[in-house]
Amino acid sequence: MTGVASPARTWLAVRTVLVLIAVGGLAVDAYTHLHLASDYDAVKTSTLSQGDLFRAQAGAAILAALLLLVRPRRWTAVIAAIVAGSALAAVLLYRYVDIGQIGPIPSMYEASWYTEKTVSAIAEGAAFVAAVLLVLMPRRPAGAHRRAER
Repeated sequence: MTGVASPARTWLAVRTVLVLIAVGGLAVDAYTHLHLASDYDAVKTSTLSQGDLFRAQAGAAILAALLLLVRPRRWTAVIAAIVAGSALAAVLLYRYVDIGQIGPIPSMYEASWYTEKTVSAIAEGAAFVAAVLLVLMPRRPAGAHRRAER
């Protein structure tokens, strides 16, 4: 059968695309948080500013993206899912709920959407979904164990 991809090639292609989506989404997340951090330095408690939290989020996104890119394994996909999912949860929570200050975390309520925030939320959502799918993917393509036994 010419032109038909083997299950192993299809599995590898799907896995590669999911890794690239997750890494790309985390890269957009990191860039956006680093770009906006200085704008949010004034929103602070005595301990932390929102800019500090943005920089920490950017660092976590960069680290998760690099781990997944260098070692595309289930555990690195879990890390990527946690980083992307927590960023998406935070942006949605602080957009729709004014929860105020929580200990050293400043009140980050912002009842508006703007382009960078929207793009970042979409990228975080895409990275989260791709990372979760990577976690749920079988470790090897269907039928791989049968070929190895022959």
